[in-house]
Amino acid sequence: MAITKIQSESLNLADTYDFTGTVTGAGGVMTPAFQATAPGDQSYSDNVMTVIPANTEEYDTDSAYNTSTYRFTPQTAGKYFCYIQLTASNSAQNLKRVLTTIRKNGANNYQDFMMPDSSNNTRKIGVFQGLVLDLNGSTDYFEAAASLDGTSGDNATDYSRIGAYKIIT
Repeated sequence: MAITKIQSESLNLADTYDFTGTVTGAGGVMTPAFQATAPGDQSYSDNVMTVIPANTEEYDTDSAYNTSTYRFTPQTAGKYFCYIQLTASNSAQNLKRVLTTIRKNGANNYQDFMMPDSSNNTRKIGVFQGLVLDLNGSTDYFEAAASLDGTSGDNATDYSRIGAYKIIT
């Protein structure tokens, strides 16, 4: 069934409709957006909160991510879904805890996520954390940090990824 003109009649949502021309007012744009990764086997001092050095952009739609400061500063105000994904490891299989934090404007502990906190030490821990932040589009920025706690051995991340995108509201 083709819609040629809609007047005061209702649409049957069980029917199939073919649209021609341009449809406006549907959906939206989820940009600015970026995703960046840190080098593999990135060393971390034991139990020290460190900004994740994600210096390789996978994409950056509006050049809003800085690969030197590791900050995303979108120039469009709105709500943004910000996330961290990482896999941490310990050379002596003594990784006790991984703490990640999503920061707004450098404020420590904006939201923390810890996984696990146990005397059962392990070699690897995977973490994913996400949070919606309101960013003002001029000075607000998002950055991600992590702390790796091992009872002995060297702590490192095998894989780290951070990213953000504007959500349609």
